[in-house]
Amino acid sequence: MIDFEEELKKFKPCLEVEDAEDAIYSHDLDDMTDILQEMLKEANKQRR
Repeated sequence: MIDFEEELKKFKPCLEVEDAEDAIYSHDLDDMTDILQEMLKEANKQRR
C-alpha cells in the first residue's frame, strides 16, 4: 500500500508553477469589469 504521509513528506512543488504564480500576481491584469468599463468609456466618447 501507499503511505500517503510519507509521500507528502517527499512532495516538492514544481518550480514552473511557482514561477507562473509569481508572474501572475506581480502583474496588474485587467478583468472583465475593467474591459467593459473601458468599452463603455469609448462608446460614450464616440456618441459625443
